[in-house]
Amino acid sequence: MEIRDVVATRARTDMQTSIEGLQLARMESSAPHHSLTHPLLVVMAQGGKRLLLGDHVLEYRAGQILVVTTELAISGHFPHASPQNPALGVGIVLRPEVIAPLLLEAPADRRSVGPAGLPAISTGDADVELLDAVARLLRLLDRPADARVLAPMIEREILWRLLTGPHGGVVRQIGLADSSVSQIDRTIRWIRTNYAEPMRVDDLARMAGMSPAAFHRHFRAVTATSPVQFQKRIRLQEARSLLLAKPDDIAGVGHLVGYDSPSQFNREYRRLFGEPPGRDATRLRAAASAAPVAQLP
Repeated sequence: MEIRDVVATRARTDMQTSIEGLQLARMESSAPHHSLTHPLLVVMAQGGKRLLLGDHVLEYRAGQILVVTTELAISGHFPHASPQNPALGVGIVLRPEVIAPLLLEAPADRRSVGPAGLPAISTGDADVELLDAVARLLRLLDRPADARVLAPMIEREILWRLLTGPHGGVVRQIGLADSSVSQIDRTIRWIRTNYAEPMRVDDLARMAGMSPAAFHRHFRAVTATSPVQFQKRIRLQEARSLLLAKPDDIAGVGHLVGYDSPSQFNREYRRLFGEPPGRDATRLRAAASAAPVAQLP
């Protein structure tokens, strides 16, 4: 498979490529990991992944795609991935400014954004036309002069295949400023930026232009968590990153991310990551000293 071969030979630890928005990833470990996503199309070229979003479990494997339409806190692992048999994937950033103009070109019967409160993540089989377009985009990595002109055209083709396919109702919401996904996305970005600050759901509801009840319902439908649970997840994942630099200041890190109680911080950290902060920080620093591998949602 052409896509698999390109990823196997070109994937780097930072995932980025010379083409804007195109990422290549090679995952060599089956260990669980926690990450924050952004709007993204993932084409799995080899292996597979099992994701946990709230209480929902999703799986996708080679020949299938993952579509993420907003920023989410997820957990997951790549079953059976190893250095000898890595999981390989292609990521393409889903940009609202590129999607929005395509909405005007869609046939009338394909302009629906679907019911409000659609989940912000979905999986399914990749059709032949989509895979062909992704393969042609990858070929441009060897032709930078052509890529400047042709890559944006192929990106539009890939987005068109998504918009007019089974995932169209979800993807179209990325390009609409007044869609429920976009409204919830505004509050998600606020939480990401202000995760250490006190949060009132009524204030977030006003930001989204919804009643508190409707906001809570739509937020849970999109993210599979409540706003409070989402903020907690962001706080703990930010704390985990900070502990790489400050492994001996556990109480200080907890305070930085919004915890006034060290015992509560320790308890909730261990519940999410399986180990207390100090022990987890030691393991993370040891892992960071080894060669890192790129991750996709």
